[in-house]
Amino acid sequence: MSDSDITSVEPLDDAELDFEGALRPASLGEFVGQRRVVGQLDLLLKAAEMDGRTPDHILLAGPPGLGKTTLAMIVAHETGRALRMSSGPAISHAGDLAALLSSLVPGEVLFIDEIHRMARSAEEMLYLAMEDFRIDIMVGKGVGASSIPLELPPFTLVGATTRTGLLANPLRDRFGFTGHLEFYETEELLRVLTRSAALLGLEIPQPALAEIAGRSRGTPRIANRLLRRVRDYMTVHSSETAIDAVNNALALYDVDPRGLDRLDRSVLEVLINRFAGGPVGVSSLAVSIGEDAETIEAVVEPFLIREGLVVRTPRGRVATAAGWQHLGLTPPANDPTLL
Repeated sequence: MSDSDITSVEPLDDAELDFEGALRPASLGEFVGQRRVVGQLDLLLKAAEMDGRTPDHILLAGPPGLGKTTLAMIVAHETGRALRMSSGPAISHAGDLAALLSSLVPGEVLFIDEIHRMARSAEEMLYLAMEDFRIDIMVGKGVGASSIPLELPPFTLVGATTRTGLLANPLRDRFGFTGHLEFYETEELLRVLTRSAALLGLEIPQPALAEIAGRSRGTPRIANRLLRRVRDYMTVHSSETAIDAVNNALALYDVDPRGLDRLDRSVLEVLINRFAGGPVGVSSLAVSIGEDAETIEAVVEPFLIREGLVVRTPRGRVATAAGWQHLGLTPPANDPTLL
């Protein structure tokens, strides 16, 4: 790679090992993208500060990797409050939640990731905690059981979910604000990568960063991950130009020009080559490529559908004309997606 293309500035210390943490913005002003949600959060937090009250509970919804955890950290930072972090799967019964809530300090921000996976009994306890800042703890069993109310300090709950539909209505309605995070445009990802490259001590020309951004599936987490792989490639192959390093690194890691990885292409290739483009059920696809159906539905299928390469029909998944063309194949004349 030529010196005019990419220059390594300062080697980073051991803090770089925590890659995602090192690149997280610390304030709303540093956060790139999600302009509507950022603007809404900014107003909510400033109003709470001016009124001298704890901010309303916040629900952040959207696909993985768009910044829900980062925004939760920013809420704590902007309000000057402590942050307590947990996750839905870790709260397997009401006792787990009671222990967590009873240890909060006044004004603390409690972040629960994947909140839709919390135990139902804990979820029901959370209703009262969010609304009245108290919980009822059951002592004893059977006819001798009694309920002891426990007052809680005011706190702000920030919940994150990738599956809003799985949240019970009573829980969803208790959030004062719901922010829906959307996939990033390529221009926004380019800004994310420009900032990340500067933090990593790399000067990378914009065309090379734009190539990474275009293959990042609209997701900052993926963009930063690919940037790190490109940096590794640059370290080993220092004589290559920037754009060659990007293309060769992403090819090495099976990320094609449209952002499809090995698993995405496997699904598309099986759908077209083995099932003549479909329709075919997700279970058959999963068995054919040796993956479980949930991975296909939750990880692969949303991206292929968003890219217009696959569609869902009542009879199963069908490859579109664009899907055939992406693999360099000619779609059949009777392609149902063309009718």
